Amino acid sequence: MDRFLEGKFAAVTGGTRGIGRAIAQALAEAGARVVICGRSGESVKEALAGFVSTGHVTGQAADVSRPEQVAAWFEFIDRECGGLDILVNNAGVGYFQNVADMSIEQWQRTIDINLNGVFYCTREALARFRKRGGGFIVNIGSLAGKNPFAGGAAYNASKFGLNGFSEALMLDHRYDNVRVSTIMPGSVDTEFDAHASTADWKIAPEDIAGIVLSVLRMPARTLISRVEVRPSQPKKR
Repeated sequence: MDRFLEGKFAAVTGGTRGIGRAIAQALAEAGARVVICGRSGESVKEALAGFVSTGHVTGQAADVSRPEQVAAWFEFIDRECGGLDILVNNAGVGYFQNVADMSIEQWQRTIDINLNGVFYCTREALARFRKRGGGFIVNIGSLAGKNPFAGGAAYNASKFGLNGFSEALMLDHRYDNVRVSTIMPGSVDTEFDAHASTADWKIAPEDIAGIVLSVLRMPARTLISRVEVRPSQPKKR
């Protein structure tokens, strides 16, 4: 693989499984030094043991909904890398049921991880980008950020909010040499939705990782601000 990210430092939230793990692997194969986080030390340990040894990947437990844990994770990144060039905000959670049956805790947890966590991580990353003269933020959103569905109130709200945050972030910091892209997948073949069965018609996590690399390859003069991704032949209803 073309190691076009050689010498770059990247951070991936929710990098222990699914889309995040595939992205971390792809970034490492492209030459980046990668730091991941997951919600438990055990999940991070297991993930690190499973990465193919084509690059350097390390990590530390951090719940992105907790600003103090986010700050500690970025301090770990400082010690491991001494800088940061790329942040991939991937960590996410979903509770899917109607509003009347949704608990306050489920609502808060969804917004805390999917939206507040992105803000906490982005704020920490921007301080590091300033020292590097710029950086790149890739937010992993969802088509649920533009297409509401029954049972998706909390998840839809978090992903609609992520789209607005991402575009405002881009406008705030484009002249600081910070580029911001949002990738919005449809159905991906992961364990994210415990009620959904795996199927070969779904998008593979590695496909999303490939899109991240394509976005990062663009010359500095050009920004792919939003990418919508769908299964080419979804299951017929």
